[in-house]
Amino acid sequence: MKSYIISNSKSNPFLKTLYLRIFLFFLLIQIRSCFSSSPAPFIFPLKTQILRSPSKLQFQHNVSLIVSLTVGTPPQNVSMVLDTGSELSWVHCNQTTRNNQPDPTIFNPNQSTSYKPIPCFSPTCVNKTQDFPIPPSCDSDNLCHATLSYADASSSDGNLASDTFHLGSSGNISGLVFGCMDSIFSSNADEDSKTTGLMGMNRGSLSFVSQMGFPKFSYCISGSDLSGLLLLGDSNVTWLTPLNYTPLVQISRPLPYFDRVAYTVQLQGIKVSGKLLPIPKSVLVPDHTGAGQTMVDSGTQFTFLLGPVYNILRREFLNQTAGVLRVLEDPNFVFQGAMDLCYRVPLGKTRLPNLPSVSLVFTGAEMVVSGDRVLYRVPGETRGNDSVWCLSFGNSDLLGVEAYVIGHHHQQNMWMEFDLEKSRIGLAQVRCDLARQRFGVGL
Repeated sequence: MKSYIISNSKSNPFLKTLYLRIFLFFLLIQIRSCFSSSPAPFIFPLKTQILRSPSKLQFQHNVSLIVSLTVGTPPQNVSMVLDTGSELSWVHCNQTTRNNQPDPTIFNPNQSTSYKPIPCFSPTCVNKTQDFPIPPSCDSDNLCHATLSYADASSSDGNLASDTFHLGSSGNISGLVFGCMDSIFSSNADEDSKTTGLMGMNRGSLSFVSQMGFPKFSYCISGSDLSGLLLLGDSNVTWLTPLNYTPLVQISRPLPYFDRVAYTVQLQGIKVSGKLLPIPKSVLVPDHTGAGQTMVDSGTQFTFLLGPVYNILRREFLNQTAGVLRVLEDPNFVFQGAMDLCYRVPLGKTRLPNLPSVSLVFTGAEMVVSGDRVLYRVPGETRGNDSVWCLSFGNSDLLGVEAYVIGHHHQQNMWMEFDLEKSRIGLAQVRCDLARQRFGVGL
């Protein structure tokens, strides 16, 4: 049959053209599949750490989600805060050593043969930093210099560079752009040494996930020991509960208070013990300036609501816990500068009473916050023989933030999938400690 086709195609120009087109068609399909295929998935353990992490909000301490990996040639250990609310990944850099010994918490670019600084006139510095809150500049060596500042007056700055990131035994990613921050300033100098790096995971062009080309990523945080896992790529697991998806809100035109590369969803309403609160729809959508967007942010611990919505929730929760919990009558105490509904719980009490659940209702999905996650015990805070617990929702107006922010405390025991390809977020209730075991992820 093969010889018949060949011999006839030589004598028949029409068949020759047809076979050539068929050959080119299948060749094009193979080429497209090669270039469009996403990287193989990677799985990392997540752990929590109380530290003064770089935060968009003015917190004195914060529980952060930490990813550990290695960077450079030869590899150096780094720890990075998983942050879906930031773009630029960065690590704390220092070109010196202490007592002739490398600091295990700091990356030394001089010891990496694959480290390459980014020139300030390069396409990366000029074209791919347009969504940075502060535009980069040129330093004295004509290198791309980035500055990051935060609400609590802390800041970090350094140069953009590229290096090899090691994502496991077979996952060496060369040329990944990140910030090598050699100057980190904090309002509390004693806490500077605890500052770690950051893994920017938003939709900006220089975020970690965008550079890697993954169509989606997921994470899951256990509610028992606050450990978890991060999965880069498609999970493809059959045991996972079907996810409910909510679309990402996208506004193409620049607005002064709208973060275009954040994971923005539409908050439709809030329920307390199933009761839908009387919240006007108009305050749940961004206004003409972009203020009022709802962002899913793994780099923030708690959830913050704009003042009018927070006050409605606060009033209803207070009504439903009357006679169940003893209110902390201290107008001068506001936890984290934004959480002013707090309670006194006897130190000897091992379990909280049954608490009202709080549900965040989105387009197509719902996030239910129940049990102890509704309140948060303030570390080290007591009143006589009582511990202090606060409602784990805060007033973003008190922080000067013109947005709703959904933090990772309310994402515990939920599978959170960020689908960049289809512009949506999927979520489902799941035992994250069991999910970690199924994936074989240790700590």
